[in-house]
Amino acid sequence: MRNVKWLILVASFIIVSCRRDKIAPRQYKTDYVVIVVMDGARYSETYGIPSKQYIPRMSQDLGSIGCWNTSFYNTGITNTINGHVAMTTGFLENNLENSGFELPTHPSIFQEWMKLHPQSQEKAWIVASKDKLEVLGNTKDNSWRDTYLPSTDCGINGLGSGYRSDSLTFAHSIKILNKHQPKLLLINFKDPDTYGHAGDWQNYLQSIQTTDEYIHSLWQTIEQNPEMSGKTTLIVTNDHGRHTSNFQNHGDDCEGCRKIFFFACGPDFKSNIELNTPRSLIDIHATVSELLGIQNFRRGSVMVELFK
Repeated sequence: MRNVKWLILVASFIIVSCRRDKIAPRQYKTDYVVIVVMDGARYSETYGIPSKQYIPRMSQDLGSIGCWNTSFYNTGITNTINGHVAMTTGFLENNLENSGFELPTHPSIFQEWMKLHPQSQEKAWIVASKDKLEVLGNTKDNSWRDTYLPSTDCGINGLGSGYRSDSLTFAHSIKILNKHQPKLLLINFKDPDTYGHAGDWQNYLQSIQTTDEYIHSLWQTIEQNPEMSGKTTLIVTNDHGRHTSNFQNHGDDCEGCRKIFFFACGPDFKSNIELNTPRSLIDIHATVSELLGIQNFRRGSVMVELFK
């Protein structure tokens, strides 16, 4: 029964993808895009709980200015690297190592943006608590490899150095926002995933609340910046969830692993609305490409329902 349900859901994604050409060419108010990933938080502890008690900042303070999608999924491998690669390249990779020591097959949106703005390395950033996410900035594609690379600030000191605390990632993110005003920024907060794997239910819940506070503070910083205020789109999601019946792990096609939350706000999006159009992580790549004018590289489908 679960497989039949998933096949029906996949079919709905295919149908929705036919809408990708229905957004007319236009000039957007968005000049900056910030993507925040709350790593490994399960939908049932975030937007899926009626009280929204663990994400009060997003659901109450930010909810009135943005859009929620209640039908958002990781439709590929429900691991960290695969989830992040889906949203940054627009491709689902089935055989990619989750260690960070195998480059993605396709170039990411960071390289695609950098190709259009080759002198702007400090305007494209990947900032992550997990060192392995540094691989998002490069690709094994020989026509792109080691070119158009964004700036990275991952883990203790880059790939292979180990994970660092989310509090440091938050501090580094604030510093980068204030110093560089990046046009494209991805931030990863690891703690929900870390405490989930540890089987620490209380700290898992607390880390969701703490990340919620970080996200609110990031938005306040953006709004207080005269260059970015009124011109920034914020996207918040998860790379994957957790098993429906065992929150300690993830990685299969159960509802708990696949269903994730999606929130977005910005000058070109609707506000104070809940949507249920079936979407997946690869559609983040398409939508950000649309906003930043990376038309030649678009994959996935633009989430047209978000736009005013």
